[in-house]
Formats: sequence, structure tokens, C-alpha cells
Amino acid sequence: MVEKLKASKDICVTAFERIFIIWYLHPASPIQFYVFERSKEPLQDMAFMRLGSKSEAFHREGQTWQCTSGLQSDVTVEIGDMAFHLHKFPLMSRSGLLEKRIGELSSGDGSVCVLQLHDIPGGAKSFELIAKFCYGVKMELTALNVVGLRCAAEYLEMDEHFGEGNLIAQTEGFLNEVFSNWADTIKALKTCEEVLPFAEEHHIVSRCINSLAMKTFSDTNLLNWPVSGSINTPSPRNTILWNGISTKTKTQNAGDDWWYEDVSSLSLPLYKRLILAVELGGMKPEKIAGSLIFYTKRHLPLMNKDTNHANPGSTISVPPEADQRTLLEEIVELLPIQKGVTNTQFLLRLLHAAMILHASPSCRESLEKRVGAQLDQASLEDVLIPNMGYSVETLYDIDCFQRILDHFMLMDQAAAASSPCIVEEGQSMEGDQHSLMSITMVANLVDVYLADVAPDVNLKFSKFQLLAAAVPDYARPLADGMYRAIDIYLKAHPWLTDSEREQICRLMNCQKLSLEASTHAAQNERLPLRVIVQVLFFEQLRLRTSISGWFFVSDNLESSQNPNGNLALTSQDRAVGIDDVRERLSDLEKECQMMRREIQKLVKTKRSWNIFCRRKSPHCNTTLPIPSSLKPPAK
Repeated sequence: MVEKLKASKDICVTAFERIFIIWYLHPASPIQFYVFERSKEPLQDMAFMRLGSKSEAFHREGQTWQCTSGLQSDVTVEIGDMAFHLHKFPLMSRSGLLEKRIGELSSGDGSVCVLQLHDIPGGAKSFELIAKFCYGVKMELTALNVVGLRCAAEYLEMDEHFGEGNLIAQTEGFLNEVFSNWADTIKALKTCEEVLPFAEEHHIVSRCINSLAMKTFSDTNLLNWPVSGSINTPSPRNTILWNGISTKTKTQNAGDDWWYEDVSSLSLPLYKRLILAVELGGMKPEKIAGSLIFYTKRHLPLMNKDTNHANPGSTISVPPEADQRTLLEEIVELLPIQKGVTNTQFLLRLLHAAMILHASPSCRESLEKRVGAQLDQASLEDVLIPNMGYSVETLYDIDCFQRILDHFMLMDQAAAASSPCIVEEGQSMEGDQHSLMSITMVANLVDVYLADVAPDVNLKFSKFQLLAAAVPDYARPLADGMYRAIDIYLKAHPWLTDSEREQICRLMNCQKLSLEASTHAAQNERLPLRVIVQVLFFEQLRLRTSISGWFFVSDNLESSQNPNGNLALTSQDRAVGIDDVRERLSDLEKECQMMRREIQKLVKTKRSWNIFCRRKSPHCNTTLPIPSSLKPPAK
């Protein structure tokens, strides 16, 4: 190496400089050595490699670095606002780029050569460590600086042509050690953002991501990886001293979500690439969705109203609205498409946040479809999405819920059309029962939703009617919920016409009202007369059906006890049976009389009931008698 420098025409080598070079570069002198060590603290566990053997030889004053070897500096390297006053030969002996630049700029007059390396990866921070490496000064490679040094070494052409164990080989060997550890790989990947174009060019980012993706499938308890998110910091009381060596008690086992918190500290572009790599590797959609939910709640403040996922005492600045909108749209694209994988409550809160942040229409449509696919899992509190803006009419976004409901009904109809008609081993029957249960749950949700939004005076009749009619009648075993919503709407909108009242009441199946709801409806003055008559008719029909069923059961019971037609029952048993029948008939007569009295009360309060009071109406020339079905049976 000395002979090579002496042969240079553009460099004047003095005797003292030769001695200086030999002292640094003589093969007999230990230029550098390295060892791998690892900290004992689980949360601060980070491998490092020691290089060099000489003591510190640099001194910083403001924005200037000086070499304290005693030799006058003959080269100045400028990087940004920092200036390094160094010597040519230690730099030229390790870097091909510096050898070329110094050779081009050096002159025979002994003037100081000035180099500008403003575009070096890692900037002045990385070049400071490179200068120490060239001078053989003690330094450490860690997961936090190895990426910048690896890129800077490639930029400066510090390969094996300029000495064995040069910086490219040293950093590349240490990167392999970093990739064997989860926490170190996370730290190295974060530092890639500082030198991203160079790290991409040398495939460092992809290697970090692939290493992390492979480790997400592994068991941390078996491999003993330090995981910052799932292992708590040990307290001093858990420390045990054995022969002066500090050890730690066994920590709790990590679950399947041990990697969620660690990867949530990555930036969105790097996190997105990691999730895609994990998905490509065959990760279960449930785990991917769990990680996305954790990441969203950590970086999107609108999703964090009830739960604070930040560490206690930490202050997280609120990102700009544009960044939040970009994050939300990217998360929606990454969510698994499988039904039921992502929690419905999370999807609805994400939809609410998308409205606040004015996300793209395609993003909101995608969320509405995802919610619609699993609307049977939603609750009333989740679907009550407030309207945004100042020109809105209703308090809640009725149109949004209508679109979600339409998506559910389309998917339910498609599933029903694709299901086989022939039942094989009960499989199709179970599928039909599940579908019926789902649509029944949605019908109940629609009923309570209508009851909650009905008091809004700005809720138009057409919207209420369209939303209530979206669910078919067979999905409602009972009509009590629909009756309650209709009653609240009629009370909040007293200006509705008689025609509109009748139209809205057609949404309710009077035959499916419970006894309590029928009793309330029979006395409800807000309902049209036609509806009240239907309620009374079906209630009396139900009573007669109950009586017929009771007699049928009684006859069958008597026949089963006396199959030969003989008089097996005693006179006492017959007397008891007859008394029971008479008592039941008496109760039914009383109920019919009560219903008749209620009808008479309604006649007095509503003079327009010409059906019962036999008064002629100006619009009708005839009067209708009381239907025989409403008359009590003769005693």
C-alpha cells in the first residue's frame, strides 16, 4: 500500500507522513477487531459490533471536526454544514471514491484538498463513523447505524480492493446478525427511511421486511426473541443476583398478537409492505385484520375516543388531516375481504371517520359494502352515524344506513338464489336457518333504528317508508318493534294526512302483534280506524282459534282415555271438566265485552266512526253494521 502511494505523481509524501501511514496501515499492527455482544435488558436488547482499537482521535468544535493526531490536515471533507479536517492517506487507503476524488483535486503545491460529499447516505453522522473506521479508532456498529454505514460504504466504494475487512464486508456481516433478531430488524428497518433510495437499491429494505415476515409465523417463546410490545420491562425486585451476575425471572408468554405493537411503530409505506409480505406468506386473515386494527387505532386519533393505545405518559402529535385521510384509505384497501374477519363495530367507526375526513367515495362505498355484508353483527349504537355538514336535514345519516341495508339484502337474496333447493343431509336446512336468523336480526335492528330516528321532525315520510319496507315481512316473527316505530313517528309528525297514515300502517302486520301490543293499538287514537278494526278483528280471531284448539285437545284427551267408547270417566271427573269449560267460556265472554266497551268509547271520542254509530257520512250513502265476528258469542 505504501509503495502504491509513493508511485503517485500528484502526491508528495514526506518522511513523517510515511511513518504516519505505516503506523496506521502496517499489517503487523492490529488495525481493527470486532466482537458481537448483546445487552442483558430485554427491552434494550441490541447487538453491536466493535471495530478499531485506537483511542479517540477527533475533536469537534462547533461545525468542525479536527484530527488530534498532531499532523496538519491536508484534506477537508464538507458535508452539509459540517467540515471534517482529515488526512488524505487514511481515507484513500479505504475508499475508491475518495482516492479518485482526491487524486483529481490534489496539486503539487501542498495546498489543502477540499471535497464536497453532500449527497453521501446518512450525511455527516455516517461519515463521522467512516472517518473513525479509516483511522482505526474504536467505534461500534449497531442496528441503528448499520444501514446508513452500509449505504455510505457502498457509495464510497469501500470494498475488499482497498484492504481486507473493509467497511462493506463488515457492515454486510453485521446485517446478517441483525436479521437474526426481531427487535434489531425492526430498528434497522426504521433507519432505512433516512437513506431510503440507497437502502432500496441495495435490497436492505426488502431483506428486513422478509426477515420480519418470516418471524411473525414463529413462536417467540421457543426462539427467545426480545419483543418490546409483548414483554413488560422487568422491575428491580424481579432481579436475582447469582455470583454477581444479574438475571431476570421468567416473563409471561406472548400470544399470537405479540408482533402487533412492534410493527405499528413503522411508517405507513413500510408497514403496508410488511402486511403484504405477511399475507403472501399465508398468514390467517384474522391476524392480519387484528394488526391493521391495532395500527389504525394507534395512528388515527378519530378511532381512539374510548381506548388509549398509546403508552402511558407518551405524547403523540395529531397528524394532518390529509395524512389521516391517506392512512384511512390505505387501511381500507389492506383489510381482508372475507366476511366476518374484521369486527363490524370497527368498520362502522372507520366509516364514520371516513365521513369526517372526507375520504374518497370509493373508500366509503367499500366500507358500506363491508358493513352490509355483516350487518347482522351490528348494534344500534354503531349504526347511528351522525350527519356531517351544515346543510343536512336529519340528525343521523339515514341514506347511509339505507345503502348499507340494501347491500345486505342484495347479498341475502344472492345467497338464497344460489342455495340448492334439495336438502342433502340437513346441510341446506342449516344454511337456510342461519340465513333466516341473520335477516331476523337485521329486521330487529331496523325496527329499533326506526324507533330511534322517528322523533326527528325532519325525517321525511318517504325515507321512513322506504327503510321500513326494505326488510320482508317474513323476517319479523313479531310486529311489535315496527308498531312502536310507527307510533313514535305518528306522534312526532301529527300533520300527516289520513292517506299517509294508512300507508305507513300497512308496513305493520296486525296478525303478528302480541297481546300487549294489540291492547295498546286498540286504544291508540293516532292509528287510522281501519287499522284499529283490523287489530280487534285479528285479536278476536285469535281468541276463537284458541277456544277451538282447546276443545280439540280436550276431545282427543277424552278419546285417549276411553278408546273402547266405554264410560271410563266418572261423573265427578266429568263435572270437573264441564266446570273448567264453563269458566273458560265465561272468561272469553268477559274479554269480548271489554273489547265492545272499548269500541263504544272510541265511538264517543271519534264522531267520524259512522261504522259503529250508524250515522250517515257525506261521502257515503250507506252505513255498515257491526261485523258478526266482533259480536260476543251468545250465552
